[in-house]
Amino acid sequence: MKFYDSIGPNPHVVRMAMAEKGISLPTETIDIMTGANRSGDYIKKVPGGGTPALELDDGRIISEITVIAEYLEEIHPTPAIIGTTAEERAETRKWVRIIDLGYCETMANGFRATEGRPMFEPRFPIASQAAGAELKAIAAKKLQWLDALMSGDFVCGDRFTLADILLFGFIEFGAQVGQPLPDGLTWLPAWHKRVAARPSAAA
Repeated sequence: MKFYDSIGPNPHVVRMAMAEKGISLPTETIDIMTGANRSGDYIKKVPGGGTPALELDDGRIISEITVIAEYLEEIHPTPAIIGTTAEERAETRKWVRIIDLGYCETMANGFRATEGRPMFEPRFPIASQAAGAELKAIAAKKLQWLDALMSGDFVCGDRFTLADILLFGFIEFGAQVGQPLPDGLTWLPAWHKRVAARPSAAA
């Protein structure tokens, strides 16, 4: 297999998942700043141009970060980052979806419409700058909601899962692009320290 890597939160999530599982793959770094992901061989392999992507030995391409993580879990089931039972997997997938749609996508679209506008506006449709500010506010409110709801060490209680990896990757990115954790949180700052202390966080 071959891993197509780049800067950004999406590849970070997959690198972290691989590190948790002890998986090391041949890697090619795609320069998204110059648009290398939107031309040449890469766009032929990954029509949407998104990174990262996983190329299987038979040439098939797997893209989308949660799908890549699911595939890696299936071929390397231990240590589990999704779950070892149907109930555990369902709980993890529930939170992955809530975090992805409610926070990650909202935060990322807010970034694309504001600080990221010079890069993204020529490439695909994005929201207006005014909408970008609103999206940032919505993403912050989702973090406040999550902070009030959580109580265990990790999103799924005592299990460290893909939900934590996804949330951590995007919170780390948000802090770099003008969307730090909102003030007044209690659970998320302590959770962030626990996750940041894991060796995989540096992947």
